[in-house]
Amino acid sequence: MSRSESEYLQSQTMVDSDHPAVQKFARDVIGDAAGHREQAVKLYFAVRDRFRYDPYRLSITEKGLRASNVIEAGHGWCVPKGALLAAACRAVGIPARVGFADVRNHLSTERMRKLMGTDVYYWHGYTSVLIDGIWVKATPAFNIELCMRFGLVPLDFDGREDSIYHPHDLAGNRHMEYLRMRGEFADVPITLIKADFDRHYPQFSGLGEADFDQDVARECRPD
Repeated sequence: MSRSESEYLQSQTMVDSDHPAVQKFARDVIGDAAGHREQAVKLYFAVRDRFRYDPYRLSITEKGLRASNVIEAGHGWCVPKGALLAAACRAVGIPARVGFADVRNHLSTERMRKLMGTDVYYWHGYTSVLIDGIWVKATPAFNIELCMRFGLVPLDFDGREDSIYHPHDLAGNRHMEYLRMRGEFADVPITLIKADFDRHYPQFSGLGEADFDQDVARECRPD
């Protein structure tokens, strides 16, 4: 393994693969799965579906972005869920990075659009996993229940091809548009993310006790 690859096996501040909760989660999920591909696929679906996607609880802090915090909270948004998948992969010896892109999300809730003032999501997070010498993208953010409510095509992952958001939903409506790839990192670049969030979402101050799932169920039913 090259020096650059070994960097993506080390525990970091947010991708805290040495945390006991992350270590236990990863071991429990992979079970007796043999080989990095099968293990990574198992970890992907566990992160995708066991932890509810909730952008209303967004927090640009070390704790808010930490992989182990997703396990503790039982939910997360795209960045910490991507960090959790990367951390879980590293915990079982699979090199993994956290990757980021700016996207236009055509299916956000009215509450989110009003608060953010835009449908552009800066620093959308995903995970990149090294399998058989090839880096493969995986996006574990949207749990299967959310996809059903939104009428979205669920993102699968087979460890061979990139798993990134589809441009359209099941009804043919626009879903996600990739605007800019930000790159891939050993840890979540919190300083860069916070600077851009402060610049682009100056009015964002949290959503209190608002319920994302309830808003989705009310506003975003498929045709």
